[in-house]
Amino acid sequence: MQEVGVKVLPFLSLRPRLPRLPGPRLSTALLGATVLELVVLTGHLAAYPFGLTQERAPQERVPQERRTPERRTPDLPQGPPTLPGSPAAERPVVLLHGFIDNRSVFVLLRRALARHGRRHLASLNYSPLTRDLRTAAELLGRHVEEICARTGQREVDIVGHSLGGLIARYYVQRLGGDYRVRTLVTLGTPHGGTAVAPGAGLHPIVRQMRGRSPLIEELRLPAPGCRTRFVSFWSELDQVMVPVGTACVDHPDLDAVNVRVTGIGHLALPVHPAVAAAVREALESQESQEFREDTAPSTGTPSVA
Repeated sequence: MQEVGVKVLPFLSLRPRLPRLPGPRLSTALLGATVLELVVLTGHLAAYPFGLTQERAPQERVPQERRTPERRTPDLPQGPPTLPGSPAAERPVVLLHGFIDNRSVFVLLRRALARHGRRHLASLNYSPLTRDLRTAAELLGRHVEEICARTGQREVDIVGHSLGGLIARYYVQRLGGDYRVRTLVTLGTPHGGTAVAPGAGLHPIVRQMRGRSPLIEELRLPAPGCRTRFVSFWSELDQVMVPVGTACVDHPDLDAVNVRVTGIGHLALPVHPAVAAAVREALESQESQEFREDTAPSTGTPSVA
């Protein structure tokens, strides 16, 4: 498995000294990750209201020669031509948030992808009142078809955080979405089910994220011929994934790479620049083996353990 080295941010060295408490000592890495999680949470709460509304679809520019009234759009749209040498820039990226969240969680990742030439970026908000993950996966499927029709592309890439990654996996693996999704990147997604937050199990979609739930068992069924590439980022300090290995894709029929991220927690996965760089490389790589060998960004600093 790959390891993404993560720099210690400067403000972590400014944290106040904590009084010594009885019992086991907190590890420095866990303490640093917890402080970073609180900082990320504060920033996300400030941005949250701006992501409550559904994203408006941009108007795609259609080349002049295609604006002929007698020309009909085919079932599989051809759309604007792909730029020579930049197929990744033309392929849309769909961003899918986690439980009780919205598209604002991807503000920084979206900017990073746009700076590196990704032209078509789209976010989907699904309702926190959604009671069945399968329903959210069907909504995602309709959203993907609309994006393909609007951009003229046959395939998309998807980046899903937490529950969003599980919704996207269900769409790909169980609803035929592998026809449309070239690469699915998941960030802290409970592929094997998570045992965290027992009280939250009152929500039916949280119960579906439990280990051995019917939905998790459904994802363990054979998936021969699945065409989508999976790249799963997981962190040993992710307190939402219990156990942490549940965020890895472990299925004999899936083309999957699991990437270990060190030194950060669950909330920081979609906002940290080192993770964003690795996500971009995963989306741009042509084959899983290429990413497996070359994905770890060279930061010049040791990993935080």
